[in-house]
Amino acid sequence: MTRDDFQQSLANLRTDVLEMSDCVTDRLERALTALETVDEEAARDVATADDAIDRRYLDLESTCIQLFARQQPVATDLRFVASSFKILTDLERVGDLAVNLAQYTLAADRKRFEEVDLSAIGTLALEMLDDAMTAYRTDDAALCRDIADRDDELDTLCQRASERVVRDLIEREVDNGDTWAVEELMDDVSRLLLIVRDLERVGDHAVNIAARTLYMVESDPALV
Repeated sequence: MTRDDFQQSLANLRTDVLEMSDCVTDRLERALTALETVDEEAARDVATADDAIDRRYLDLESTCIQLFARQQPVATDLRFVASSFKILTDLERVGDLAVNLAQYTLAADRKRFEEVDLSAIGTLALEMLDDAMTAYRTDDAALCRDIADRDDELDTLCQRASERVVRDLIEREVDNGDTWAVEELMDDVSRLLLIVRDLERVGDHAVNIAARTLYMVESDPALV
């Protein structure tokens, strides 16, 4: 493979990673909409479509390994391939989290704890992911650091939501003699806390992507 061919392979890899991110982001956005609107049909579509992301991830993982093994990239090219390889892993895991959210939608009773603003948390997490991939596409180190700063805001929103659920649970009156009602309530509480946790993890993966991009651009993954 000539140097020009190799550079084209790197450009193709970036395009492929960005296309996978578009697919994952779309899945996550649809899962969040399904959760907010209690759209069971949309949730089923997201929950059953994970195989396509997994196949794309494995194909691109193989591409990265081949670039490592056959071309032995150095310096900047090595950082790019290594960062792209790691970013693919983060994207695949966000895809898994989107499936989780869809499954929660099918199981949870969103008439309970309606005062918990999952929409704000989901919107911020989605924006962070989208910006992280923009930073990867444009080699924007400043945007990488901005994403890390916003993670504190997301963590705060998630903490407040979890505290609100627990506080409402303590204050809620449930007939202790109705075992079924108590078990249903606890199931919904558990699912809601899992939703908050998974949205926080989306933000964590966005920060990971930002750190990997910063390493790619500046050879330093430190965001602060």
